[in-house]
Amino acid sequence: MKPGLMVVLGVLMLAGAQAGSAEGSSLSLPKSVQAGSAFSIPTSGNGKATLYIVGLGQVLMRDVQLGEPVNFSVDSLRDAGRYLVILTQPGSPAETETLDVTPASTPARLSFLARPSRLPVSLHDGITGAAYVFDAYDNLVLAPMPVSFQLSTPSGAAQTSNAMTRTGAAWVLMDSTGKQGIDQFVAKAGGVSSTRVIRQVPGDPCDLKMSASASGQELQLKTDPVLDCGGNAVLDGTVVTFSETYAGGQSTVDVPLKHGIAQVAMPAHHGATLSVACGVVMGNQIRWE
Repeated sequence: MKPGLMVVLGVLMLAGAQAGSAEGSSLSLPKSVQAGSAFSIPTSGNGKATLYIVGLGQVLMRDVQLGEPVNFSVDSLRDAGRYLVILTQPGSPAETETLDVTPASTPARLSFLARPSRLPVSLHDGITGAAYVFDAYDNLVLAPMPVSFQLSTPSGAAQTSNAMTRTGAAWVLMDSTGKQGIDQFVAKAGGVSSTRVIRQVPGDPCDLKMSASASGQELQLKTDPVLDCGGNAVLDGTVVTFSETYAGGQSTVDVPLKHGIAQVAMPAHHGATLSVACGVVMGNQIRWE
């Protein structure tokens, strides 16, 4: 066991066995201390003593002349939490008090989560944003503060929503916009911001249409440019299904979109019914005579 840790454990055991009453204490602690700030602990009485401030992962020790304040410089205590303050003096019971270290009040960093990173356009409450506010020492800022969320498109259109933090966190639901593209999702609080990228892709096809023309013994089937209901071009590679039903049989061909259009050649059967579909969306039918 490290010598420093043995000393601290010994002090804690002594404090537990010989803890003095707060009445007549030589310590006069501040109500709380903000993380990273300088502070002072006044003492009373006479003689020399040793002061310990013990917290998770940190121990401060100072030699004390009772009756004089014990000064601590900036950044002495950086981690928010409750600390145990112990004053020991030869021949006297150890005095113990607690000291609360609170997060700094000014945000220095945002941890911003945005989900999903890719989704269809025009989806109500489709995007979730959650922001966590930290001070300069990575303590979660627990005091309520406003957070602004903004989702903006490349064209400059934006939607904004505001929320107050609760125990350091604020969250929001946003609609995906009506146009495909790479959108900027920004969270801001107290002068700091964090940005995430949301890719919005076209939705399902809308008003699917095709045409047919004869080419020798075949029919050339071709769709109009395939768009979603917002006018966005459906992504290339999306499968379009062409079907031909005729006396005695049926033919089906799956074709991926290329440059927004799908086309295929199928045998020309007199009286055949031609149809087209993309996913769950049905297009027009053509009866070939």
